[in-house]
Amino acid sequence: MPDLKNRLRDDLTAAMKSRDELRTATLRMVLAAVSAEEVSGKEARELSDDEVMAVLRREAKKRREAAEAFAGAGRAEQAQREEAEGGVLAAYLPAQLEDADLAALVADVITRTGASGMKDMGRVMGAVQGEVAGRAEGARVAAEVRRQLA
Repeated sequence: MPDLKNRLRDDLTAAMKSRDELRTATLRMVLAAVSAEEVSGKEARELSDDEVMAVLRREAKKRREAAEAFAGAGRAEQAQREEAEGGVLAAYLPAQLEDADLAALVADVITRTGASGMKDMGRVMGAVQGEVAGRAEGARVAAEVRRQLA
């Protein structure tokens, strides 16, 4: 069984024992999403740590988007709850790149690939996404690539 999935289960047990309602609910939601991913498709399979991490990133993004939607609709209490759940998930995700680090990484890839304009954006994005490896959202990466290629 993958280490990350075991860690999530162990942390869920600890949260239940300490009666931490927020962590318990959040970890149950993530483990349910992992289980759903495992049984989707033609046959059931066990997810690798990288695939579990992708599910975590997807769930964290959902929490972020929901918090923005609730805040925009004037529902501050629900927005705070979503942000708190996002905070729980953030503990399992790799640290996000700072803007300066992302800009330097994109500049390095542009230099290596010899990209000269927007027509090369796909090639640059592919190379940058490989190096970023989940440490920055795709929209942030695309915005930086676009800025540097323009």
